[in-house]
Amino acid sequence: MSSRGRGRRLDQPSDRRRPPIFTLDSDVVGVYSERLARFLGTGRYLAIQTVVVLVWIALNLLSFIHHWDPYPFILLNLAFSTQAAYAAPLILLAQNRQENRDRVALEEDRIRAAETKADTEFLARELASVRLAVGDTVTRDYLRKELDDLLDELTERLRTGSNPSPDVDGPEPGTAKES
Repeated sequence: MSSRGRGRRLDQPSDRRRPPIFTLDSDVVGVYSERLARFLGTGRYLAIQTVVVLVWIALNLLSFIHHWDPYPFILLNLAFSTQAAYAAPLILLAQNRQENRDRVALEEDRIRAAETKADTEFLARELASVRLAVGDTVTRDYLRKELDDLLDELTERLRTGSNPSPDVDGPEPGTAKES
């Protein structure tokens, strides 16, 4: 087999990589499509389109100007069809981008809700442990009642002049217990 003079074999991939001739950044296209979709949904756009259509029809119906689009207004119909053919995909693209943003926001909300739930559960556990700790401590009312009882008992003993027996209440103050 003889090889031709071109030097390139068809059974092997080419080494050269050609840069793409025309590239579009999908984010740029998306931003412009959102802007256009927002504009198409405004009253300003509807007013401008209404004025353009009325002027178009008026200029084509009046006799003193050349009629570039006679009565059935085929060219105007074609313009509307072209506009609809481009508007629908642009609106869908804008909706898809909005859906992606909503999905990201929803995921962030879920994460935030999970963090809030975890924080709430932690605080509930801490509050329960504080309540248990407070339940084990002496409350002010209980302490006041005990002190009032002791004061009444001491007042009664002072009135009667009796000393408590060391066996019942422990050693007298100032005396050491011998071991």
